[in-house]
Amino acid sequence: MNISKKKRLFWAMSLMLLLLGGCDNSTAVNQTAAQNDKAVDNTTAQATEPANKKTMPEVVMYKSPNCECCTGWAEHLSKNGFTVIEHKRDDMDAIKSKYGVTDKLASCHTAIVDGYVIEGHVPAADVERLLKERPDVVGLTAPGMPMKSPGMQSVGQTPKGYDVLAFDHDGKSHVFTHY
Repeated sequence: MNISKKKRLFWAMSLMLLLLGGCDNSTAVNQTAAQNDKAVDNTTAQATEPANKKTMPEVVMYKSPNCECCTGWAEHLSKNGFTVIEHKRDDMDAIKSKYGVTDKLASCHTAIVDGYVIEGHVPAADVERLLKERPDVVGLTAPGMPMKSPGMQSVGQTPKGYDVLAFDHDGKSHVFTHY
């Protein structure tokens, strides 16, 4: 199978997973209290190596084991010089709570980079800008799962039709970038 066919198959399967609920944020809600107490950590420690020589801080991403769009976002960051460590978790609600991500700000995955929280499909350019400007915020979020964002659309397409928000410790947010 040639590469373009593999890519089409990957994106079709990712879309099917999404449509079938593969990126369901309520995974942890459906678990028993005992499972949540154990805080099952299916850490895969998959490091996605950067495709270029830029030296960027390591990104630690927490995601549901069944969510492939999150892996697409990690690949996007990797192509932009970040090293991404993926941790597959069954307790995403607990992760979001730990890092101050409210339901209003939530998306499918939560990442930490150089002390900032990156929630969802935030483009690498916004992460780079955040790290350069270092504003007094908790982090950035692309709430929900914007369809024309990195990891949700075909590789290389320009983000479109959504806002990336910066948010503070009180959960207040403002537009960081408009696409």
